[in-house]
Amino acid sequence: MIFTPELILAFLTLTFLEVILGIDNIIFISILADRFPAASRKKLIRMGLLLAMLSRILLLMGINWLVHVQRALFSFDWGWLSSEITLQSLILLAGGFFLIYKSTKEVYDKVEALHTNGTVESSKSLTYGKALLQIVLIDLVFSFDSILTAVGMTNGISNALYIMIAAIVIAILVMMLFATPVSQYINTHPSLQILGLSFLLLIGFMLITEAAHLSHTTVFGGSIGVIPKGYLYFAIAFSLGVELINMRFRKKKKNS
Repeated sequence: MIFTPELILAFLTLTFLEVILGIDNIIFISILADRFPAASRKKLIRMGLLLAMLSRILLLMGINWLVHVQRALFSFDWGWLSSEITLQSLILLAGGFFLIYKSTKEVYDKVEALHTNGTVESSKSLTYGKALLQIVLIDLVFSFDSILTAVGMTNGISNALYIMIAAIVIAILVMMLFATPVSQYINTHPSLQILGLSFLLLIGFMLITEAAHLSHTTVFGGSIGVIPKGYLYFAIAFSLGVELINMRFRKKKKNS
């Protein structure tokens, strides 16, 4: 492999994008890890990220399948509502609804825990295996965007597959390095937990609109556009910045 400037730039850009796009993964895994004893959290986070890396590499290896899932399975036109349903849109739609359901349920459980001395009976039903399964399924949904973006960026570059795999491996290792302290920080600050769940609600809504956009859905003659991810990430960064300032202010006020 010849390390040309174009190849190095593509590798660095893809690695950065994989880390940024993996933030939602870390938030989701952190929320699930909070349900388990401290000794099991680190193991769940690492295993979840390793499975995330494996699923993304498998998606890259099955790039032809990725192209196939963008083809229309069937279409309908009811006048006021029309759509061309693809497997990709169905996966994104299911992932969006799952994130909204999961986030809403977690918020409910955390609020209920305040009235039951910190314990919620429904949380006991989540086993280690179920948590890993949820991580794999939601990462599969999250992976579509990052993989398709990587394929588009490396189109025409030699050894593109190796570049994408290397970028994914490095990005997961970086996330693995910071995931545990980030998870511990989130889980020791209830306001950040609620904020993280709110982010997942936004991401779930974004996935639903993206599914509608990819399937060319129209409602009363109007097409559904895609929500620019830059807007979403800016909203997340801005909200997080405000909350960190509030936390610092509350800490100073408490110590004074």
